[in-house]
Amino acid sequence: MTRVAILGGGPGGYEAALVAAQLGAEVTLVDRDGVGGSTVLTDCVPSKTLIATAEVATDAAESSELGVVLGDDAVRVDLARVNARVQRLAAAQSADTTATVERAGVRIVRGTGRLAPGDRVLVDLNDGGTDELVADVALVATGARPRVLRDAEPDGERILTWEQVYDLQELPERLIVVGSGVTGAEFASGYNALGSDVVLVSSRDRVLPGEDADAALVLEDVFARRGLTVLSRSRAASVKRVGDGVVVTLSDGRTVEGTHCLMAVGSVPNTESLGLAECGVAVDEQGFITVDKVSRTSGRGVYAAGDCTGVLMLASVAAMQGRTAMWHALGDAVRPLDLKTVAANVFTAPEIATVGWSQAAVDSGEIDARAVKLPLATNARAKMQGIKDGFVKLFCRPGTGIVVGGVVVAPRASELIYPISLAVEASLTVDQLARAFTVYPSLSGSVAEAARRLRHRG
Repeated sequence: MTRVAILGGGPGGYEAALVAAQLGAEVTLVDRDGVGGSTVLTDCVPSKTLIATAEVATDAAESSELGVVLGDDAVRVDLARVNARVQRLAAAQSADTTATVERAGVRIVRGTGRLAPGDRVLVDLNDGGTDELVADVALVATGARPRVLRDAEPDGERILTWEQVYDLQELPERLIVVGSGVTGAEFASGYNALGSDVVLVSSRDRVLPGEDADAALVLEDVFARRGLTVLSRSRAASVKRVGDGVVVTLSDGRTVEGTHCLMAVGSVPNTESLGLAECGVAVDEQGFITVDKVSRTSGRGVYAAGDCTGVLMLASVAAMQGRTAMWHALGDAVRPLDLKTVAANVFTAPEIATVGWSQAAVDSGEIDARAVKLPLATNARAKMQGIKDGFVKLFCRPGTGIVVGGVVVAPRASELIYPISLAVEASLTVDQLARAFTVYPSLSGSVAEAARRLRHRG
């Protein structure tokens, strides 16, 4: 029986454990903080639970067009109750995942593991003492943590990382968010909807510089309409706590004052003190573990998955990397990871979902593709729901009409991207997508309509 040791209980780790157990391996999962990892305990599950409340608040605040009349103080958010629910749901999800893993026959060791020569894994146990495992196959899935700037040290009260916001008992009166990537944009959007006065400090020309430019412009327009301030081309040089507030000093000398500051300036891999060098496992200049498309590292019998690899920091990608590693290591059928089939979502309001090739790749000539963009404002269901912002965009190859990518900007775009994701994964054509029945009226009808328009475009 193959002995598998997994370091880290996040999606990359626990999904790998489930696959390895299913394939008959003897599996040990070394977990320090709780099965589910930061995805469940401090990142994805908590943030999206907070954003779920923000969505309800947004719907209520913007429902007057639908004939819903609210009193002057009808929509108010109790952040203490919101965060209590966030923590309760995160703990419950971790417990459910733990039970699933244990039912599969996986042994869970509570502690911090590291690799050692001789196919060994050494564990510093949470309750004291050490344990030593012998592993034919090892998977490192230790994740990442928020990047901290020297002149913006979090204190957990006024200067916060995204892992620390769930201890707040009162809504920030004026929240300064530093960083306009996905994490910064999501929290800025969420806290604005909850009722905070939000200032988003962006070092780039626009928010979400890595996302579709048309989508980012829609979001910036919505931010402006909702009173959220974006300071573009502004880099934070320092953040200091002053009394019951904070002062953010920008690189050009300007200052921004607020009651709280949320730092969202990237992640650092948890790859220190893991024995990687001793076991021949290479890392890049930033400390991320180098892996191939089946999650192999340069170390014999060592695989890696998730944020510690820096491949694409999504829970879905971490899970697939972990599964792929075990399929490959244990001799099952495996297909190399293809990032061009990964669907991703930004949980702002509206949401931004993408899959496949991007507009930037088309514009640069990296891929030859045709595109069509259909505004949601023309969709009957969108009109009924009072939705004015957003669109569906499709890309297909000329000649064959094979769908190679798409963008959806809409409420619940994370759900609407699925038919496009299926089309990309299965190499369906716009003709096939156009001929599929959709419910009338429905937002998904715009996906089929975009395909019909692209089908007839020369």
